[in-house]
Amino acid sequence: MTFGILGSGSWGTALAKMLTDNGHVIHWWNRSQKSIDQIILRRHNPHYLNTAYFNIDQLRLSTDPAEIINQSECIVIAVPSAYAVETLSALDKNIFAGKKIVSAIKGILPGYNLLLNDFLKNEFNFPIENYFAVLGPCHAEEVAAEKLSYLTFSGTDEAATHEIAMSFKTEYINTIENDDILGVQFAAVLKNIYAVGAGMAHGLDYGDNFLSVFIANSADEMAGFLKKVGIKNIEVGHAEALPLVHDHRPNNYAASVYLGDLLVTCYSLYSRNRMFGNMIGKGYSVKSAQIEMSMVAEGYNACKCMYVVNKIIKAEMPIAETIYHILWENLSPQEGFKKIEEELI
Repeated sequence: MTFGILGSGSWGTALAKMLTDNGHVIHWWNRSQKSIDQIILRRHNPHYLNTAYFNIDQLRLSTDPAEIINQSECIVIAVPSAYAVETLSALDKNIFAGKKIVSAIKGILPGYNLLLNDFLKNEFNFPIENYFAVLGPCHAEEVAAEKLSYLTFSGTDEAATHEIAMSFKTEYINTIENDDILGVQFAAVLKNIYAVGAGMAHGLDYGDNFLSVFIANSADEMAGFLKKVGIKNIEVGHAEALPLVHDHRPNNYAASVYLGDLLVTCYSLYSRNRMFGNMIGKGYSVKSAQIEMSMVAEGYNACKCMYVVNKIIKAEMPIAETIYHILWENLSPQEGFKKIEEELI
């Protein structure tokens, strides 16, 4: 299978490393010809994960996304959700015909309030059978350092999901497979929101005791939303009654792609959502925090999108809603967390 990657940030670079370490020649899109020239000259991405080195013979680099797509059988979309529509809307409506798409987007599309699969269905008539998602917990920085990480690949086509997952499996990447294509994506959106909240709590000088209760309640709130929209894999502790999947216990909400990704995004110093929230808690404005970081914190747009989505779903989400009010409606972090304190159990 020939892979193309749209996106050359830290996550796109990490995914490129996994594939090339497995011997794949990849087609890789970068917006900047100058960056491409630097990758060819220095053998690493000059702006992201510059400790990850590449064999240039395995890279086919281009500033034209259509060229990357046309040369690839499977396209990994790894641009931030805030820029996905801009990147994709300029493409021919038939360009993805016969292709497979792997979403590495850990967010929901702002302005549309849609997961990527729904946007592709609406705009490109792209079938869900050819759509897959890859999700963590997996920080790009640890991939660059080749620290053991786990990735979950989700898709409705079991054989194709397995083939794609095996293309990324290395000595430092273990791969897991499931068919919960909507659940894993919604979990990824929500964990970024709660990680922003965890960062706010740290910035407000709450301690570890409070943070543990905050994250436990966030996990429960996330599970409640997923159950409300009909997502499976929520029940914990019943795996022994179910058949094994690829010699493993079946996925449930305690699995890495759900609870595990929430935990690492809330706790890790690599987490840009936690970093963003920490700055808000310390008194930065949203704008000044974004400028200071110079990276996208997916949880910022995600909390607004999910606030809109939940108007229809009507799940009980006081934590996520309060984070929305802090970031988008000028509720002070101090006042917001007083409200959250009253909700925690």
